[in-house]
Amino acid sequence: MKNRLLAAAILTATIAIAASLLAGAQILPLPMLVPALLRWLAILLIAAHATSRRSLTTWIFVGLLAGAEFGHDWPSVAVNFQLLGTIFLRLIKVIIAPLLFGVLVVGIAGHSDLKKVGRLGIKSLIYFEVVSSLAMLVGYAAIHLSRAEKASISRRLPQRNPSMFRRTPPRSSSPTSFRKTSPNPSPKARSCKSSCFSVLFAMGLALVPEPKRRPMLAFAESLSETMSSSRTW
Repeated sequence: MKNRLLAAAILTATIAIAASLLAGAQILPLPMLVPALLRWLAILLIAAHATSRRSLTTWIFVGLLAGAEFGHDWPSVAVNFQLLGTIFLRLIKVIIAPLLFGVLVVGIAGHSDLKKVGRLGIKSLIYFEVVSSLAMLVGYAAIHLSRAEKASISRRLPQRNPSMFRRTPPRSSSPTSFRKTSPNPSPKARSCKSSCFSVLFAMGLALVPEPKRRPMLAFAESLSETMSSSRTW
């Protein structure tokens, strides 16, 4: 049953992509409703396959497809659902800090030889840089091939009247004209602080004798497993 759903989803997605491309290029005279229905049918089949797998990664993929299709078909309505995305991202941020702390403490302080941990960290850093560079190249190629940035800019920019572009006198550069910057750090800065604290804490814990280090390692391991299991809620 699982393989049949997957095969049907792949076949329907292939037909939907082909129909959308042919209809967009005006090679095949099809109503715009037909490719849209085929795309939604493919997404429903992928969602039915995801229910049998019970995998978070599969459901994230289904959510990405459904969100992209919904925004393509009804862009004015999709903007109103931005609140759901904001709630989801903030829930993810709640999990990141304790999960990062637990994983780093267990990974670093759980090894007695810090030199091996350093070599493993260098290999992980190289792997991260290579994979991130490949992902950036794929995204760069996809944006330029699809020309999505031109379409989004043309949609957002309203038609301007030439009379609106008039020269205005320069503003005063008095101290009261400067805007106050917010002292709150960005999420990236908070994540970097959490990572640095976790690494320093783990390195200090690795130098503690084994009897005193074992309870903290057990706590960090339980914390990381708890936060990892919370992703499947």
